[in-house]
Amino acid sequence: MPFEYASVEEAIGRRGLRMIVVGGVPSPWGEAAKGILHVKGIPWTAVRLAYDSEPLRRWAGQRSGPVAIHDDERPRSGWAEILLLAERLAPEPALLPRDAGQRALAFGLAHEICGEDGLGWARRLQLIHAGLRGEGGFAPPVAAYLAKKYGHSEAAGAAATARVVSLLGLLATRLAAQRDAGSPYYVGTSLTAVDIYSATFMALFRPLPEDLCVMDKGSRAAFETLDDATRGALVPMLLEHRDRIYRERLELPLSL
Repeated sequence: MPFEYASVEEAIGRRGLRMIVVGGVPSPWGEAAKGILHVKGIPWTAVRLAYDSEPLRRWAGQRSGPVAIHDDERPRSGWAEILLLAERLAPEPALLPRDAGQRALAFGLAHEICGEDGLGWARRLQLIHAGLRGEGGFAPPVAAYLAKKYGHSEAAGAAATARVVSLLGLLATRLAAQRDAGSPYYVGTSLTAVDIYSATFMALFRPLPEDLCVMDKGSRAAFETLDDATRGALVPMLLEHRDRIYRERLELPLSL
């Protein structure tokens, strides 16, 4: 579903769903939230994150994105909070399985992609570590800022690649098992939030091509920094799943 961008002041004065998003780069947490709202057909207003906006900080309670705010309800910034809000606002199509066991599996896989110490978290530490060492990744000033914000240390940075490789392997193994069982999706036989998370988080390794995702060349180069171990774990199946989910279910080109 198309959405419009509004200023902070305009968004604060509106009702309905507003969401603060990082602009200019395909931040996977934000793109996943956009994808969930698109699949569910939920109308919403986008607000680009402005780090120097005091009204935004007071309204959202933080300087980050995504942050979803519905009417006068509390801001929701966690991936699970935003997903559950969307499930409440538009129960169909459901992006979480009805079966309790399958639902728990979906939440577990989603956490390993989106949550603390998950794929996105570890990949971010990996790119911070590379940037601080002059080996690609984020530009040094960006890496230094993010290092303080997300708890980078030499030990955490050094361990990040092994965690990234392990989680990419987990996702590839799950997709292969589902394919052998006759399903192109991570859980069950229909689209779930896990498919959206996996598709959007691939941007941290290989963003969509420029005609579908216009972004700063420096940011693209940072995201595409791959060591040999990570490159080997980024098997074609993961990117093929990404491309199919975007082609069939999500909105293109990206609006950053």
